[in-house]
Amino acid sequence: MYSSFSAPNGNPARSNCSNSSMETLVSESPSPSTTTASKPQPFSPLPSSVLRLWRQAAQRNLRNRWTQLASYKDQWSSISSAARSHATALVNSHLSIRYMPSVKLGVLSDMPNIRERACFKLHKQQELQRRKLLQSYKEMVGVVSNMVNVSRLMKCFFKGSNCSSLLQFSCYSEDQSDSGDGGDGGGIPVFAFLPISSHDKLAEELVQMFILELCLKRLLVLELMSVGNDPSQVNQLSWSAQLYNDEFKDLRDCNLFSEDGPVPPRLKDGKSDMVALKFDNQPSPEVLQVYLTTWLAELNIDTFRVNEIFAVVGEEMHVSIG
Repeated sequence: MYSSFSAPNGNPARSNCSNSSMETLVSESPSPSTTTASKPQPFSPLPSSVLRLWRQAAQRNLRNRWTQLASYKDQWSSISSAARSHATALVNSHLSIRYMPSVKLGVLSDMPNIRERACFKLHKQQELQRRKLLQSYKEMVGVVSNMVNVSRLMKCFFKGSNCSSLLQFSCYSEDQSDSGDGGDGGGIPVFAFLPISSHDKLAEELVQMFILELCLKRLLVLELMSVGNDPSQVNQLSWSAQLYNDEFKDLRDCNLFSEDGPVPPRLKDGKSDMVALKFDNQPSPEVLQVYLTTWLAELNIDTFRVNEIFAVVGEEMHVSIG
């Protein structure tokens, strides 16, 4: 996207914006909005001519970040739905194996080894669904990690010298002491009402829901992976064990890893008090139903609040997101 304005030599100039760096030429004429404002604005450490260009860069950055968060939210929903399908198939295979000895086979009863062959195939299906469930969990960790990273890039920092005819803006602060800028334009509204600090808080609230839900999903994955598994394999499962290579590194990116290991699961606004886990490879059908229902319910994600956040931000930016 390009926008034209007057450069110091009087010739038209162009400004180009990207996700990581935004460059634009300084206009020496003051912004009309700064001379006709009807109400006082918060103090900004940037000159008015620079502030106008900072706001343009900040607006583009916020649009990009919120669009990315909306995309990751949709990715989460798709992956979570696929994971529940894998979990359901895993549970169904397990129950079919458990009930196989008592199943009446009708005309198939005369076929030799029919039950053994059916159970063998069901075991193979269980193994396949475990791998798919674990892969889905890994993808969900990646999505939450991306959401965390994006939520930290709401600010727009001024880079360079005020005396330069070329201004640069970035989502990262190289040296705040040189710019005198906290990345928020001194707390002024970026669009209509909300300063960057408000966007930060809304993004943090949104991402925190998915962080808590990912932690709960990890517990369910451990329980479901133990279903119908070999006892020796189940004994190797624990909350402090990695489910895939570099999982702990990914959990650190999601703020879900501490010195004691992975952060224990909890519900939103609840306490984290997890006793030692003992995984059962033969849980009752009722327990399995609770696992699947808990996965579907996504207890830590307030769907109404998520939609409300995107609606508020979309109205502020005059775009439709979410």
